[in-house]
Amino acid sequence: MAGGDVRGFVRTDMAGVRAAFVQNFSDGAEVGASFCATVDGETVADLYGGYADAARTRVWERDTIVNVYSTTKTMAALTALLVADRGELDFAAPVARYWPQFAAGGKDEVTVAQVMSHSAGLSGWREPLRPEDLYDWEKATASLAAQEPFWRPGTASGYHVVTQGFLIGEVVRRITGRSLGRVFREEIAEPLGADFHIGLPESEEPRVAELIPPDQEPFSGDVTELQDNAAHNPRLDTSVVDSRAWRAAGISAAGGTGNARAVAQIHTILANGGVARGRRFLSEATCRSALQVQVEGTDLILGTPVRFGLGFAVGGDFMPNPRTLYWGGAGGSLAIIDMDAHATYAYAMNKMSGGRTGDLRAFGPVSAAWEALARSGGPAVS
Repeated sequence: MAGGDVRGFVRTDMAGVRAAFVQNFSDGAEVGASFCATVDGETVADLYGGYADAARTRVWERDTIVNVYSTTKTMAALTALLVADRGELDFAAPVARYWPQFAAGGKDEVTVAQVMSHSAGLSGWREPLRPEDLYDWEKATASLAAQEPFWRPGTASGYHVVTQGFLIGEVVRRITGRSLGRVFREEIAEPLGADFHIGLPESEEPRVAELIPPDQEPFSGDVTELQDNAAHNPRLDTSVVDSRAWRAAGISAAGGTGNARAVAQIHTILANGGVARGRRFLSEATCRSALQVQVEGTDLILGTPVRFGLGFAVGGDFMPNPRTLYWGGAGGSLAIIDMDAHATYAYAMNKMSGGRTGDLRAFGPVSAAWEALARSGGPAVS
């Protein structure tokens, strides 16, 4: 892997994390990627390597960033929690309290919590859309406000692939007078010095890694009409997502651009009871509220069992601790927040897998970090 070697650091007890990260490249599973882990707000692993393009001409640098698809949803959820912590947003309230037009189509009792947990029945748009329609915030949100739900809200989750960001974003905009991306930037990313963007400035474009499409589209083959609508209206292949227009639009369900370091740093807020870098962003109670399961069962879109809290999936037998929040993005990016261990883990890459919920590449270094933490701690080394 000459010219694209793995760089960064791990704590002395985390040699296995580096080995697992390197293995992804050795196996040919990865082209360019980053991994980061924190404990008690301190970084214990920060690795990056490979190449930022399919032709392998651009080395993946420390400050390389990439579209992380639905890992962006974790940032939107955190922003909503921030607004709620100030008493400006009540998750149990109807969306229509903040957005009166949303009451159309029999949605007057749909709650913000149902939007946060993908159970609002709005997994896609009924109106046919083109990709460029997503760059028109007013058009995209007005269409959602006018339509009827696809199923009775609150009875099941059906992953709101792209719509969730518009729904949460419009509630935040109605309350604060600012876009969700701007609230996130001004009140979370900038205070932390975190390199994550929901609406990427043009000046940062040279640092963006090229997305490499999967061999197979995640929702190809035998899919239901509901799944087809959620995944393909509009159709968003890498030629759309890997564009200046997409990255600039502030699409807060899937348009975020960053790296593993930024994702892990930002989520130290939730992992450490609302405090990051000596500053309190949220109350402990608000952090814990994200764990409250709103809906569980087989998701109508993903086709797999999931337990959704407020903006995140919760727990799971494959997590070492029950008070864990997580979600990932199409292709393989991942964010994990372990409130019991006060730890965060993040993975971001440019070579996409074809799975509907990512793949196992991130779990190599994550599992190695879990094993190291189960043993002991130690000082960080280069």
